[in-house]
This record gives sequence, structure tokens and C-alpha cells, in this order.
Amino acid sequence: MSWRLAVIGNPVAHSLSPRLHAAALAYVGLDGESQALEVDSIDDNFEAIVASHDALSVTMPLKEQLVDRCDDVDEIARRTGSVNSLLMRGGRLLGRSTDGAGFLDALGENRPGEGSRVLVLGSGGSAKAIVDACSHAGSRVDIVSRNATTRDALAARYPNATAVSEARGTFDVVVNTTPVREGETRADCPAIVPSANGVAVDIVYSPARTSWMDECERGGFRTMNGVMMLVHQARHQFRWWFDDDVPVAALMKALD
Repeated sequence: MSWRLAVIGNPVAHSLSPRLHAAALAYVGLDGESQALEVDSIDDNFEAIVASHDALSVTMPLKEQLVDRCDDVDEIARRTGSVNSLLMRGGRLLGRSTDGAGFLDALGENRPGEGSRVLVLGSGGSAKAIVDACSHAGSRVDIVSRNATTRDALAARYPNATAVSEARGTFDVVVNTTPVREGETRADCPAIVPSANGVAVDIVYSPARTSWMDECERGGFRTMNGVMMLVHQARHQFRWWFDDDVPVAALMKALD
């Protein structure tokens, strides 16, 4: 079997996913290729994309659109209403969400747990996966979003999540899930302070350094971009697709 892979969404021209796909295939000894496909919405072309691929990585703005198109989804995708991984098997479209697990793994020793305080900026597909993961890890999660409707609905799903218009206090982890758009001001870093090991994560990786990260660093946070989250969510994704583990080192080497 020669695997046909792709990442779909918009924008995807900058995506590192095809390089990660290629590295994973090589590591597990499988033939295949990957590409980036710009897709704005799920329309008639989506059926053709599914028919011509074996598995897909999904990014914005499709993560929430695709849940209802899947024949089956995992428990996390069902809870969050969001998928970032698709697999075609036996004529059925299967969906999973690996963003939350990837986010927690990316933080390493700073991984939030019982009693940690987390601030999530945004309420889209990635935010939903991150809120779900942090909440199930026992963290208290504050959610700030320009979209009050999706923010309130997201917070209502979890007893330890709260929708707020402006966050205040001390946080262990702050994560910005809002997209980068040319000419638009992104979510501000609110009037908050870091804990002793406080870290601020911007889940974008292009650009590798954002003004939001600079602002958080001036406020005392250590910062990181979204590369490690990308790598770790891909590692979980590949375990599902290929039924094999691909180490982080092999994936990071592909990004050198």
C-alpha cells in the first residue's frame, strides 16, 4: 500500500505537516506522499478529496465542520465537536482529535494538572481541544474570546471552566489559539501575572515569534510557539494511522 496523505484547511501553504507525514512514513517503512491542499469549506470537492486520500490532517477552519461528516469519531472529538485527524477505512470516514493530547505533551514538565490555573484565548476548534484536555487533567480553565456565544458554550461543558471577559490573577499556563491574520490585532495578553514556572504558548508557528509572545515575555512568562504541539499531536495521529510509534526526535529532524 502506498499512503496518500494531505493536510487540508486554509491557510496551509506554510504547513509543516507534509514534512512530518513524510518523516513518519519513512520511519515506519511505508511508501507514500503528502501534500497541502487549500480548502476553505466542506463542499462538493470534499468527497473527491476523501476518495483520493487515505488519511488527512485537518486545520482551521475545518476542524468543527468535519465532525458531522465523519461516520465515527472518538470520545474526545465527540466531546469537543472538533477533529484534526481523518482516516478512511472500509469506505468509512473516521475522525479523531489529537490536539489536546499534543498540547499537554508539548508542555513537558510544565504540563498543567490538578489545581493548575490555565487561561485559553479563543474558542475555536483548537481551543476546544485544549480546554477539554486541561479540564480533564484537573486544571481550572478561564476562557477569553471575542465570540461570547462560543466562549460561553465551551465553558458550560466543563465544571472547572469559566467564561470571562477579562482574565486577572496568576496563571500557570496561558495559550493563544486565535489565528494570525494580516492587518488584524490578535488577542491581547490580559492583566495577568505568571506563576513561578508560568509559560505562555502561542499555537501558531508561522511566524515563529509573534508580538503576543513578546508581550507575554515582558510580563514575566516564558514563551513557546506551536511547533512542539504540532509535533506531539502528529505523533498521536501517526500512532492511530500507522499503528506504530514515531519518536519525537525523528519528527523534529524533519523540521531542521
